[in-house]
Amino acid sequence: MGIGVDIVDTNRFAAVIARSPRLVTRVFTAREIEQCGGDRLRTASLAARWAAKEAVAKVLIDNRGLEWHHCEVWSGEHGEPRLVLTGTVEAAARARGIDGWLLSLSHDGDMAIAFAVATGTGASG
Repeated sequence: MGIGVDIVDTNRFAAVIARSPRLVTRVFTAREIEQCGGDRLRTASLAARWAAKEAVAKVLIDNRGLEWHHCEVWSGEHGEPRLVLTGTVEAAARARGIDGWLLSLSHDGDMAIAFAVATGTGASG
């Protein structure tokens, strides 16, 4: 159904968080923050999750009105990234006939990247 990719400079992302610390709770859920170290945030992990949210938004094309908390990136049982969509993001995906997602995250040095692949029939409903 679609593919989205986004790359984030982790140093730049850390500087944005330092200037606007409330951005973290505006963009990420409590579970995402906890999985990224809680009070001892791992900026590279947050940056990869930010990239994933951006990659999902690119797949959805018309991303006006989407709420960032409605697109959560969780770590699965074996550390694998998983998308959990609710609310506005889930509705936008269903409207495009998307019923599944594949997600890959990576970070190395000063860069974090995410690929999101949407699967489905294309039939809305």
